[in-house]
Amino acid sequence: MKSFLRKILIASASILPVSANANPACPICTIAIGAGVGVAESLGVPTAVVGIWAGALLTLLGYWMIKFCDKRGWNFWGRNALLIGLSVAMIGFAYVGDIDYSPVWIWHILYIDPILFGALVGMIVFILVEKLYEWMKRKNGGHAHFPFERVVLPVVALALCSWLICFCY
Repeated sequence: MKSFLRKILIASASILPVSANANPACPICTIAIGAGVGVAESLGVPTAVVGIWAGALLTLLGYWMIKFCDKRGWNFWGRNALLIGLSVAMIGFAYVGDIDYSPVWIWHILYIDPILFGALVGMIVFILVEKLYEWMKRKNGGHAHFPFERVVLPVVALALCSWLICFCY
């Protein structure tokens, strides 16, 4: 009898209208990305690829700082660029002591550390994909095309970018 009442209670609670807010930039997802970066590095993934994901993660943290400042009403000229730039610059602090600064020639064009290069690429890709998502959403009447589109677009773009770096680097 108890299990029957429990099933009825669960079924009736599931049909109640409640708002569900999905946040693709939740703290748990962010911690998972950070842990994934550490695991990838220990598995021998190239440091430029690790940098791509770390740069995207730090850019995401910069967006969080912007939201925090918005809630507090802290506005000043160049705030968004400064907060994003500072958050991505933290890549140097994240890996202090783990790896040495060792610049190499990347595609015979840039003489830069691979993890710094990856962080810059990850930042640029993440920002461009966020802008693309906002444009696509606006064109679709303010709605996403499919569930978790905001999550899928950056992950796919970063994965393709990682694949290209692995293949061409």
